[in-house]
Amino acid sequence: MQGQARLAAGRTDTGATPFGRSHSLDFLRGLPIIGVMAIRVSQSFPSPIASVDYAFLWGWAGVNVFYFVSAMTMCLMWPQRSEAKPPRKFSIRRFLRIAPLFWLAIPLYLVVNGTGPCPNAPDVVGPHQVRRTATFLHGSWPDSINSVVPGDWSIADEMMFYLVFPLVITAFGSRRHLYLALAIVLHLANVCLFKPWAFALFSAYYGPGHEAFVWNALHMSFLNQLPVFLVGCALFFALRDGFAKLDAAILACFFALSFVANRATGSHEFNYLVINLVLGAFVFWCIRLALRLQPIEALGRNSYSMYLSHCALMYGLRPVCPFADGLASLLLAYVVTAALSYLVARATWHLVERHAQDLAHRLTSSGSVRPTVQPTVAATATGLR
Repeated sequence: MQGQARLAAGRTDTGATPFGRSHSLDFLRGLPIIGVMAIRVSQSFPSPIASVDYAFLWGWAGVNVFYFVSAMTMCLMWPQRSEAKPPRKFSIRRFLRIAPLFWLAIPLYLVVNGTGPCPNAPDVVGPHQVRRTATFLHGSWPDSINSVVPGDWSIADEMMFYLVFPLVITAFGSRRHLYLALAIVLHLANVCLFKPWAFALFSAYYGPGHEAFVWNALHMSFLNQLPVFLVGCALFFALRDGFAKLDAAILACFFALSFVANRATGSHEFNYLVINLVLGAFVFWCIRLALRLQPIEALGRNSYSMYLSHCALMYGLRPVCPFADGLASLLLAYVVTAALSYLVARATWHLVERHAQDLAHRLTSSGSVRPTVQPTVAATATGLR
């Protein structure tokens, strides 16, 4: 995303990687938008080649990569100054980073997709769905998730994480084992208690034939995704302070307990956990090795606007595509969607996002004093606009 903090190259005397400015975080933000566009384009422009469509469908993992990067970025951006009411100012900055473009996307997609029944809203898209979406509470009810803005489930989870993050980092500081322990507890509470209860409740509410819809909505719920964010926080401090044997032992315990809980409850979240742990290791080593590639970094700096706009652009592209469904139409649609989304993102940065961040700066700059290093997070958050 535009103007995010970055990770510095180089090492400290203890061998840990210090955090400051990095192209690796932009690189890692670029990969998710590449993946998300891949899965969306493959759904609208399928090819007859099963292996190609299958590879494109794995783009869903991009959202999970971004969850890790988001958690690490939040740890990096946590106020490094002695300022009054840091949680409030943190929340203002994050809210104004997300809300303006998202609110513009709501009427756009109401026009593009209409308000009739859809897979994510079995009845209709009505005032309740719009109200929950506008207040970022759409993740709390199955027929509001993805019903107004495509892919808005991840934005609901992201905003909820912004809400709880100040509480968690204030309580835990840099003790990464506490983040992992909380991730384990929440994961087990979800698969053993909340998900079975909520599935029975919502299945009865929506009636027979909607079980898959309810199950999918619960999979995207914040409680199911919060452990990913918490592991991301732990990865931040592991990168900063060094990875220890105890970290590996806790992750192995996480793996074993999840396997047992999955067998006992049939929650089907064990495979998802394994994939997330693999993605977390991928993020860890991308940063550790300081991987970078300028074209992907450019996408990463504009990923939020691209995420919101690319589905609308595909809707307009479908009627004018010169090829029938096949590999040519898939590749052409992907290239054109990516290019147009990037151009829209550059425009929205100048027209909307830059002004929103200027407002955030004005609302939070008063009361700040000379920067000092906090004992809980010794990283320098720079590069913010």
